[in-house]
Amino acid sequence: MSQQRKNNYVISADIGGTHITAAVIDLEKKMIIEDTRTRLTVDSHGTATEILKTWAEALTQAYEKFGSPAQQVALAMPGPFDYENGISLIKDLHKYEAIYGLNIKLYLSEELRIDAADILFRNDAEAFLQGEVVAGAGAGSRKVLGLTLGTGFGSALCVDGIVKDLNLGSEPYKDSIADDYFSTRWFLGRYHETTGLSVTGVSSLISMSKHSAVVRNIFDEFAVNLSLFLRDIIQTEGSDVIVIGGNIAKASGMFLDELTARLTAYAESLKIKLALLGEDAALMGAAAAFDSRRGLNILFNANHPGN
Repeated sequence: MSQQRKNNYVISADIGGTHITAAVIDLEKKMIIEDTRTRLTVDSHGTATEILKTWAEALTQAYEKFGSPAQQVALAMPGPFDYENGISLIKDLHKYEAIYGLNIKLYLSEELRIDAADILFRNDAEAFLQGEVVAGAGAGSRKVLGLTLGTGFGSALCVDGIVKDLNLGSEPYKDSIADDYFSTRWFLGRYHETTGLSVTGVSSLISMSKHSAVVRNIFDEFAVNLSLFLRDIIQTEGSDVIVIGGNIAKASGMFLDELTARLTAYAESLKIKLALLGEDAALMGAAAAFDSRRGLNILFNANHPGN
């Protein structure tokens, strides 16, 4: 592969609690190459070998669809994580316990046969917000708080285009930490605690909500908890916009109005928006790590399919 092609293309991946999505990013044309998009299911409670092999397989499939060997890889990764050295520090978060302390960068370097220096990691909430600020729900706003609600609770802040991870999920809340209250497992646990029954995901609760006052009350409780947790944060940070993404955002019809009413009571001019770009925001935000390395001006192509 020529040096020019190496500079122009990045295999980017978004690591979720139940899946990995990978695709090749054309940095010169500022777009995702759709034919390379690959999504595989990941068992975050599996063994280290099972997890890492699935990640490597997704990256491999993406570049095989592209037709050229991998030369640069960027991953949007949940924390806590040593992003510079590529070592997982995730523990006690009910996911990816098996890879704690492992050097993911070294593993992928050997598995994909590329230089470890050409594998970059970025916090997933940071990557998500980067994409949304450039061409999504946060575009045009000076100070944006990004929240990802899914298997975990991600958070990042963008001020004048500079994005940093906030790691609010590790902050104390009630009898535990925020991650335990603003993630899928809270909904499943709360429903079981209230009814004695089990459901497989938040989508199941949505389907029951029309006929279940219990489910509607659970979503109301979620909105109250999240508004109370964010109250001091939005007053301290003075954010113009909050952008909400992640799988739980798909249930926004159940909680967004209540959350908005409560948060705007604390900050009248605050706007709460749903993310627009889906996984594509994290894919582009992760690839942007190579932008800062080479000084390229990457702008997300808001018109690509899936937007």
